[in-house]
Amino acid sequence: MKFNLKLELLVFFLITLVCLLFLDKSRYYEQKENLFKEKYFQSLSNEKKVKYLDSIALLLPDKKNDTVLRNLYLKIGAEYYFLNNLDKSYKYSKVALKLSIKENDSSRMAKSLYYMGDCYENAQKDSAYFYYLKAQKIYQKIHDDDKLGRVHFNKAYVLFYDGNYPECEIEITKALNYFEETDNLPAVFTCNNMMGNCLEKLFLYDEALKYHQKASEVLKTMEEKGLGTKDAVNDYKVTSVINICNLYERKGQYPLVIKKLSELLTQDLLHRSPSAYATALTNLAHCKMKNKDYKNVEALFFEAIKIKKNSNDPGGTIYAKIHLGEFYLTQKDTLKAVKSLKEAHESAVGQRNTNEVLTSLKLLSQADKKKSLFYANRYIKMRDSIERVKAISSNKYARIEYETQSIENENRVLTRKNFYTLIFSFSLFLVLSAISLYIYLKYRNKELRFVKQQQSDSDEIFQLLSEQNEKINRAKEEEKNKIARELHDGVMNKIYSIRMNLGFFNAKVDENTIEKRKEYIFELQNVENEIRSISHDLSQESFLENSDFNTLLLNLVEKQKDVNDIEFHYVIDEGFKWDTILNIYKINIYRIIQEGILNIHKYSNASEAIIKIEMIDDKTLKLSIKDNGKGFDVVAEKKGIGLNNIKERTNSLKGHLEILSKRGKGTQITVLFDV
Repeated sequence: MKFNLKLELLVFFLITLVCLLFLDKSRYYEQKENLFKEKYFQSLSNEKKVKYLDSIALLLPDKKNDTVLRNLYLKIGAEYYFLNNLDKSYKYSKVALKLSIKENDSSRMAKSLYYMGDCYENAQKDSAYFYYLKAQKIYQKIHDDDKLGRVHFNKAYVLFYDGNYPECEIEITKALNYFEETDNLPAVFTCNNMMGNCLEKLFLYDEALKYHQKASEVLKTMEEKGLGTKDAVNDYKVTSVINICNLYERKGQYPLVIKKLSELLTQDLLHRSPSAYATALTNLAHCKMKNKDYKNVEALFFEAIKIKKNSNDPGGTIYAKIHLGEFYLTQKDTLKAVKSLKEAHESAVGQRNTNEVLTSLKLLSQADKKKSLFYANRYIKMRDSIERVKAISSNKYARIEYETQSIENENRVLTRKNFYTLIFSFSLFLVLSAISLYIYLKYRNKELRFVKQQQSDSDEIFQLLSEQNEKINRAKEEEKNKIARELHDGVMNKIYSIRMNLGFFNAKVDENTIEKRKEYIFELQNVENEIRSISHDLSQESFLENSDFNTLLLNLVEKQKDVNDIEFHYVIDEGFKWDTILNIYKINIYRIIQEGILNIHKYSNASEAIIKIEMIDDKTLKLSIKDNGKGFDVVAEKKGIGLNNIKERTNSLKGHLEILSKRGKGTQITVLFDV
């Protein structure tokens, strides 16, 4: 009995100990789970929410690394993100990632990477893409299709707002495939909506409209199944209608857009989503302006701007002010237009909104006549800079994917020694990149100015060649008409006459008739020779064919014969290849020759002038303009506008200008360019 009693006491003691340990562990998890009180947190102001999250974060470092702790870090990171405190959101998401890696917690590793990508989504898109890609690889391993769809959508979002629309289209397609399998209708709607926006940017308006219509059909299905809150579905509807109206506006269907947007503008929408209401209001005003219905347009824009400001929507405010400025331009009110566009431009620069900066600059160049050239130059400089950056980084996201995969494959086989080698190489790469970046930044302004000038010169060359081609086409048309008249009035009439006469003598065989036939046969030979002559004229290459820059200069000089009695000569090295000369040199040479010819006409009293172009040592282009006129004293006389223009154009390309002239000895202008 004593033994049984001891055994029972021992069992009781063990059971009590286990219960105490279990209760203590339960209290531990309960304590950690109760650190974040959701209802209390949601009742706080944003400022107090930040302090609340800070206080919780201070309590976590000493806690045990388990799923509850990792979830808390992720929760804190998410709430900081919603409060737009991206630095702290990234910080605590990264802590969650480190803790998840220690415990090999794949799902939370992926979630942490996903949150870290969100933090970079607007600031550094390539970094965001990198983290989304890392999260994608983990979700693929654990076969979480819904999360995979979200990652592909976020990658598409990054690509869309970085202007990489073809790759964006690919990622949205992948996201749609996953979401359709999981039957996530809100996500399917969002993907169709973004696909429509992406195709709109690619100018595929009909295809874009199809996807926006698909998004509308998904909304109907969501309503039928009761998915999502009523307000959420209504917000989706507003977004869908606005996007569809944008497409109709691009197609010029203004009355339809005005009707749909007017129906959308209800007090319910204003109360529920002021920003969306203001967007629809802005689009309505802009569409009415396009439709030349200017009644109440200004008032609509003012109301939209006021709502956008109250909703703390700087992007929407900029968009509305730009369209307001555009409206003032249609009303010829340049003062108000400039004021509105300047405000929009300053805000766009502050927000780093590239598209709106470009749009505002373009409109300011039209509105502000005094500073038109200044704004036009800034617009060209910024546009060229953006195009250059896009050209350099067009495939960076593909490279990120490739390089990420390569690094992962190498890590499977690298020893610790090779790992340190990789670190050293990466450090060296960073140093070289920093040096390259420094050099690039040092010379960027100079290069951008050159690119802008090159673009302007290319446009001017294109315009000149277009005008010349138009002359060629007119000459060809005149030649065709001339040949047609010759064939019809000459050759055809002769052939018809000969055929009629030969037919008349065909039945007779007397000697006189035979002689007549011989005469008509001889006439046929004359017709043959005439046709051959016309054919020969056709085969000869016209001097207007193979139009190039050399022909432009020749025509420029030849035209001077019609101005006065000065005899101009154009001389160029045989075999000179204009194709090897940059457009920026061509257009400046063209303008220098124009200025030189004008000066000869106005001041020289010359009877003869020679314009000569030659290449020295295959690297120096020499242009000389010489006349036998009255000349002038280069030192004593003040240089006119024409010579100053020649000097400025020469200096802009680091060329060398020499002017030789004496009274009664004529003038020679020599320009040297290192091409």
